Amino acid sequence: MTTPHTSPHDTLDGSPATGASLPDRTPPEDTAGTDRRDLLPVADGRRTWEAVRELVRPYRGRAVAAFAVMVGATAVGLLTQPLLGHIVDVVARRQGVDALTLPVVLLVVVALTQGGATALGLSMVARLGETVLARLRERFVERALHLPLERVEKAGSGDLTARVTADVTQVAEAVRTALPELARSVLAIVLTLGALAVLDWRFLLAALVAVPVQAHTARWYVRNAVPLYARQRVAAGAQQQQLLDTIGGAATVRAFGLAAGHTERVTRRSLAAVDLTMRGVGLVLRFYSRLHVAEYAGLAAVLLTGYFLVRDGSASIGTATAAALYFHSLFSPVNTALVLLDDAQSATAGLARLVGVATLPPPDEAVPSPAAHKDAVVVVRGAGHAYEPGRPVLHDVDLVLRAGERVALVGATGAGKTTLAKLIAGVHRPATGTVLVAGDGHPRPVGLVTQEAHVFAGPLAEDLRLARPGAGDAELRDALDRVDALTWAEALPDGLATVVGEGGHRLTAAQVQQVALARLVLADPPVAVLDEATAEAGSSGARALERAADRAVEGRTALVVAHRLTQAATADRVVVLDGGRVVESGTHETLRTSGGPYATLWSAWSGTRPSENR
Repeated sequence: MTTPHTSPHDTLDGSPATGASLPDRTPPEDTAGTDRRDLLPVADGRRTWEAVRELVRPYRGRAVAAFAVMVGATAVGLLTQPLLGHIVDVVARRQGVDALTLPVVLLVVVALTQGGATALGLSMVARLGETVLARLRERFVERALHLPLERVEKAGSGDLTARVTADVTQVAEAVRTALPELARSVLAIVLTLGALAVLDWRFLLAALVAVPVQAHTARWYVRNAVPLYARQRVAAGAQQQQLLDTIGGAATVRAFGLAAGHTERVTRRSLAAVDLTMRGVGLVLRFYSRLHVAEYAGLAAVLLTGYFLVRDGSASIGTATAAALYFHSLFSPVNTALVLLDDAQSATAGLARLVGVATLPPPDEAVPSPAAHKDAVVVVRGAGHAYEPGRPVLHDVDLVLRAGERVALVGATGAGKTTLAKLIAGVHRPATGTVLVAGDGHPRPVGLVTQEAHVFAGPLAEDLRLARPGAGDAELRDALDRVDALTWAEALPDGLATVVGEGGHRLTAAQVQQVALARLVLADPPVAVLDEATAEAGSSGARALERAADRAVEGRTALVVAHRLTQAATADRVVVLDGGRVVESGTHETLRTSGGPYATLWSAWSGTRPSENR
């Protein structure tokens, strides 16, 4: 695929190198280490709430207005208990039925006013939450897209996928339901305690009997829940990564008889996730059993206080009734707040994982060194790379690509071709040595097209414009024509407006690659890296796709990881990798007759004996 990315990369002119495509997944050379992931960071509590405050700051006025409406709605609702207490006093004093008319009418007015104000306040809080969540999503996606892709590969796509899916869903659900309800419940608790104090300060003291138990229980729960939910998220990410590895590599797993081992790893990680989930269930059950003790202890204290105050004449039966109703009305908001506290802890763990990525600092840009060759566009000096410590894939590689030169990179599977291509494309940084690219100020000096191209869901024209936003229809047609794709593109049901990708018109593997090559043409980088970009075409379409690739890189400096040696035969120069080292470099004819590794590869490819090449 050929959408721009911005992985950090050294350039000869100091500009960041970016590819015209996102890379493929873990390279063929990296077949180990799936159990040792360097997961993406998780923000601590302080950084999480700092990020939330920063996101809310532009909407302070809206937040104050929503808070004011919620306070008003809750305050109006607190008139219900005194009105009911007044009705009790009317009945106890045997006053006439007419005395009940006004309090009953007021109860109706209170109910209607509270309902309307509450609905308005909840909608304002929810809208504010959705707005802030949208900003967080944007920051997360922006930062995730600008992460060094080597960093993403080390973490595993499962970690990032779990954050984009499960964590975003959890936080979104909390914003839509938990946040408004939690705000209303907290306000109801605070104002109800104030109303108890207004009735008689002794009622408030009686109600506070429940607070120590509730506070201790809440602190105990938070202390245990936060790390537990964080571990659940990590376990879910590891489980998802293992499923991706197993299902994505199903063909290889079957071919090498690895099914038992992969099944065991999936089972182990699934059991770990289930175990943590059941621990969470047990934690919640213990949490609520402790809270029930607090509720009934507090209610008993309020009722006992009311009994003594009524007996002493310090309060009427209606006032004691209102106090009991007030405390009983706390059951719902307290339980709601505590239920939502459970959701909030889970959402906070997810939020911390999102903020951990969204607030990552931009990667440092290395200072480039002067080029060793005046006409060089790419200079690789002493480059080495390893996906795991002690297991290098590349060793001390030197390579120079000159302006306009097309170099074919060949070698056996596992020789390090893809890794070297990704170093030049800026996907990875070399562990040792340097990779320098002269971009001449171009915003995307390196374009990368891999065999795993992707077509995004939407109109074909918009998919192409990912490489050059604002490109006109004529430019899109020119790019498609250059890679021999215009004929079939215009023959689609709606032409370039046809929806392709997920849920849209299905393109063939060769057509997908042509779209990727057309994006490369539109991005127009000075350097192009094709990593087996024609491998998905199959034998029938290989020649046509190779011609399209040749036209796409025409006029550019190009490194072509050759899937077929016919690509090497037409290149200006052939570089042979073996065991992560450059073992040969020269023209096709020179290497074909030299009797070296390339001659052996060519003989195997063409069906000739090595002696016939001379």
